[in-house]
Amino acid sequence: MIDIIVHMSSEAATSSPAEDAAFRSHAELCKVLTDPKRLLLIDALRHAERCVGDLAELFGMSLPNASQHLSVLRHAGLVESRREGTTVYYRLIEPRIADACDIVHRIVTDRRRGASPADETSPNRAMTKEVR
Repeated sequence: MIDIIVHMSSEAATSSPAEDAAFRSHAELCKVLTDPKRLLLIDALRHAERCVGDLAELFGMSLPNASQHLSVLRHAGLVESRREGTTVYYRLIEPRIADACDIVHRIVTDRRRGASPADETSPNRAMTKEVR
């Protein structure tokens, strides 16, 4: 027996150019989050700014590699940098991205330990259909 979730919407299945652009931006942002090192960097920056050297050491990365990943996050508008002498510090400027990463991480963790994806009372389950 397989449960299929069918979402019934009263809106048409078409999208506006603005919605299309939003989904393209969404996809581009998701691409930035496909590297585990970037996810680690986001997590490390969630509470305070840190310098590149500390981040590189924390995760066993070379300084150039850490800088490259932080540059990708900066270009995506997720972090910003400031220079103090020769040291570059980064901080998370979009803290909601850490919350979004937490949600995905919980889903992955639940799946790895065999937990069910959602209970029957979830508001996102519009209709369940049994298929044999």
